[in-house]
Formats: sequence, structure tokens, C-alpha cells
Amino acid sequence: MRQQDVHNELRARLHEAAETHEPDRARILARIERGMAQQDRADHRATRPPVWGWARVVSATAAVAGMLAVGGYAVASAVKDDKPQQQTVAVSPTPTPSPDATSRAPVPPVDTTPSTPPKTQRPSSTPSTKPSASVLPPADGEKDGPLWSDGSVDPHSNDFWAQSNITLKTSEQLTALTVQLKVAQTGGVGNAGAWRSLPEQDFDLTVGEQNGFLVYTWTLKEGRTVAKGEWVFAGQYNHQRGGRDAKDDTYTITATADGQQRAVGGDFAAHADDEGDS
Repeated sequence: MRQQDVHNELRARLHEAAETHEPDRARILARIERGMAQQDRADHRATRPPVWGWARVVSATAAVAGMLAVGGYAVASAVKDDKPQQQTVAVSPTPTPSPDATSRAPVPPVDTTPSTPPKTQRPSSTPSTKPSASVLPPADGEKDGPLWSDGSVDPHSNDFWAQSNITLKTSEQLTALTVQLKVAQTGGVGNAGAWRSLPEQDFDLTVGEQNGFLVYTWTLKEGRTVAKGEWVFAGQYNHQRGGRDAKDDTYTITATADGQQRAVGGDFAAHADDEGDS
């Protein structure tokens, strides 16, 4: 008989022996009980400390564990050459990234609700970094040739904030224009923004404190023009709580129309006739 056949026959017999082997637990437990009964005999109590009885119990338990381990080892040795069946694990396919997936932060939704700010308030301009313009000399009146002007405190002003509006009308195209607003320092007066109805990119804006006034100056850039029409320039500022008196506030406008220098100016007192002749 070949060695391979002998090996196969031996392995088959070990399989059978391992399957039929059953430890005699009753016999093992009887031995443990006999050992414990001998511990209770009087002559053993007189000559042997109780700890030895427990040692015998532990030894018997270890023997049982050893017998079970030997049986398990025999079974494992008999079947160790058997190859385990291969198992197939289902794996989810790797998802394909969407073309729209990016690492950019989500864009916030656009608020379609139209804002309803006061009619005369518009986004504030950012003052330029140019040196503050010099204070213009006061003009003789609110009208000069094609120019007409008026100053008023915006009706939406409140106990902490105010806006001074300068209205300019011109019946001729202007090739140069400077508009200056002077707000008297009556307590807590500070710049809160400015705007104009003409294109922002056509003007330089400076804001600064001069001689007790907060001064806003809009200057038309070289090469730009102002068309015929009515235009508004506004300065916004904070102030101390309470009604503010604008009696010392003034404005001055200088312009060039048809090659001639023009100038108008005034204050912010209420006028009986708010419309001037153009």
C-alpha cells in the first residue's frame, strides 16, 4: 500500500474517532465528588489545611479541561488539511461622481424679495483715498445761469441718524462739477455713508473733519460730463440722540457750463417754494 493511501486511511479513521469520541463526564464528576468527600473526613481535617482540598478540586477541573482540549486538538489535527470553502462577499460598486459634484461651498439661495428702502436712500459710496478737498467759498445764491439748487434734511432721518440732500438742476451740460456738503459738529456727528444719483465711477468722494464741520466733497473726474437734468447728492451721518438742528449746515456747488464758471449754494432750512426756475 502506498504511503499516500496509508495517510488517507489514517485521516479517515481519525475523523471517525473524533466524531464518536465523547468524554465520560459522569466519571470525571464522580472523581471530583470523591475528592471533596475525602476532604471532609476527620483525620484529613486534623493533618491537612483546607486549602489542599481546594487544590485537588482545581487539579481535577484542570484535568477535565485538559481532556477536552486533547479531544479538540485531535479533531483539529485530523481536519487541518481540509481546505475551507471559499466564500463570496457582495461588495457594492464604487459610485461614479456626478459631473456637478465640486469642492466649492454651496451657493446661498438668491433672495427674490425686493427690498423697500426709503425712496431717497441708496447704497453708500466708499470715500476715495485722495487727500480731502479744500473747503469751497460760499456762493451768492441758489441760482446761477443754467444752475438751480436746494438743500433739505431727508424726512427719513431719526433721533440717531440723518441724511442731508442736495438737489442740483442744470439746463446745460456740465464739463466740471464739485459738490460740497458741510455738516456742523453738533455732538456725535460721524460719517455714515454717502451717495449720488449720477454714476459713482464718474466721481471722487472725500470725507473729513475741517473747522468743526464734517465735510463731504464730490468731484467730477477729468474727461467726464454731467448731462442736463436733475441730480441728487446726499451725505449720511450719525449724531447724538434727539432732534438735531441743521441751521448751521451749508452746501456749495461749482460747475462749468458753456465754458463759464458757475456757483450756487445755500443751507438746509425749509423753503416755501421747493421748485426753482431752470
